[in-house]
Amino acid sequence: MFGMFKKSKIVRKSDNLDNTKTKWFNGQKVKIKSGTTRSGTQKNKDFKDKNPTWFREQPLPVPEVEKKQMLISSKDGVSKVAILEGPTLVQYYTSENNDKSKVGNIYLGKVKNVLPGMEAAFVSFGEEKNGVLYVADIEGSHKNSKIENLLKPDQEILVQVVKDAMGEKGARLTGQISLPGRYLVLIPNSRTKGISRRLSDNERSRLDRIIRKLKPENFGVIVRTAAEGVSEKALQVDIEKLVEEWEVVSNYKSGDAPKLIHQEPDVSIKVIREHLNTTFKKLLIDRKDQFDEIKNYVSATSPEISDIVDFYQDELMLFERYHIEDQIKKALDRKVWLPSGGHLIIDRTEALTVIDVNTGKFVGKNSLEETVYENNLEAAEEIARQLRLRDIGGIIVIDFIDMESIKKQQSLLNRFKQELAKDKTRTQVFEISRLGLVEMTRKNVAAGLVESFSEECEKCSGRGLIINDIFANKSIEEGLIESEAVVE
Repeated sequence: MFGMFKKSKIVRKSDNLDNTKTKWFNGQKVKIKSGTTRSGTQKNKDFKDKNPTWFREQPLPVPEVEKKQMLISSKDGVSKVAILEGPTLVQYYTSENNDKSKVGNIYLGKVKNVLPGMEAAFVSFGEEKNGVLYVADIEGSHKNSKIENLLKPDQEILVQVVKDAMGEKGARLTGQISLPGRYLVLIPNSRTKGISRRLSDNERSRLDRIIRKLKPENFGVIVRTAAEGVSEKALQVDIEKLVEEWEVVSNYKSGDAPKLIHQEPDVSIKVIREHLNTTFKKLLIDRKDQFDEIKNYVSATSPEISDIVDFYQDELMLFERYHIEDQIKKALDRKVWLPSGGHLIIDRTEALTVIDVNTGKFVGKNSLEETVYENNLEAAEEIARQLRLRDIGGIIVIDFIDMESIKKQQSLLNRFKQELAKDKTRTQVFEISRLGLVEMTRKNVAAGLVESFSEECEKCSGRGLIINDIFANKSIEEGLIESEAVVE
C-alpha cells in the first residue's frame, strides 16, 4: 500500500549494523551506518539533474539553400533590404527602422540616478527616455562590485546601446564597447578571444593561429562566421580599420554629454556586413550611386564575392518583380497558411509570443498520426521563417499538434533546430514539455516587423478589440423595457 507502512529494512554501505541509526527516509525506516555519506557518483548525478547543460549545446550546421539573394531598393531617401531564399522572403530591413533603432551607436552619456537596490543606473544619452546600465555591464566591474562605488550622479560615461527602448522600458546600455567589422568584432580594454562555434574545428584552429598573431594589445577579438576561408591579410585590414574607429571614438571631449560619438552605418551596408557571404548567388541594387558605393565596399572587404553585385535595370520595379510587398503584407497577418492547408496563429503579448499549430484544411492520406506529423514538420519550417521575417524576440511558446510517438517528437524538434540554424540571431530551444509545448527564446534587440508597420490603438490600448459600450442597451431602443425608471 503506502510506503510508510512497509517494514522492509535498507542497509547502507555495509551489512555490519554496529553504530547504526534508524531514520525515516522517503516513508521508510532506514538503518544508516554512522559516518557514511552518499556516494560521490550520486552527488554528481543530483548536481547534473539540477544544472541542465542546454546552454552548452553545440550549434547545428546551417542547411544549404539553393538560391539565396539580397535585394536593395531605394526611393525617396529610404533604403529597403530584402533577403530571399529561393522566391521566399525571410528577412526585411528598412532605413526607417534603422533611424529609429539606436543599437550599436556609441554615446557620451551622463549618469542621472544610481539605484543600489536595482544594481543599475539611469543614464541620459540624448534620447527621450534614459537608458539602463547594470553593474555587470560597466567596464572594470567585478562579480561583487557595488554600483554606488563605480558611478556617481552627473558622472560622464561612454556607453553603447545593446537593446532599443521598448514599450515603457528604456534602452539597455553597456559600458563594455564593441566595434563590429566585416569578419570580426573588436573589444577595447579586454582580453576576450573567441571564434564562432558555427565554424568547423579545422577552420577554428586556422583562425585561432591567425588571431594570435594579429590581435592588438589591450583589445579583445571575436571572430565571426563570415571569416570562414578568409585570408590573413583580409583579417588584418579589418582589425586596422576597427582600431582606427576606436581611436576616433576614444578621443571624445568631456563636458559635452549627452552626445552621439559613433553611429552605425546605413542599413544597406549594415545588412551586407552582417549577412552577405559566399552562400549568396546575387545582390541586386536599383539605384546607381548606391550600387557604386556598395560595389566599392564589397570589393574592398570581400573581393571574392564582388562579382555577385549587380545593378538592376528594368521597367518593373525591383521589389515588385520579386513580390516583396505582398509577402510583407502576409507577414503582418495573425494567421499564416501552410502549403498543405494547415495554418499557424501567431499572437504577441508583452511577456511572450504564442504560436498555435492547426491542421486546418489538411486531411492527409494514410493515418491521423502521419497527417499530424507532416503538418507539424511544415509548421516547424514556417515558424523558423516567421521568427526571422517578423524579427520576433523574447520568450516564444509553440503549441504543436500532439504526437504520441517519442521518436516523431524528437524528429520534429531536430527539424525545428535545423531550420533555426539559418538564423544569425541567437536562439535557445528546450525539450517538449509535459503539456506538449515547445518553449524557446530568441534574442530581443529591436522592435519587430509588426511594431514597425503599426501603431497602438488609442481606444483599446493595443488590445485590437472594439469594446462595446456596456451602458448601451438595444432593448431600450426596441421598446422591450422602459427607458425611464417608474416611481410607484
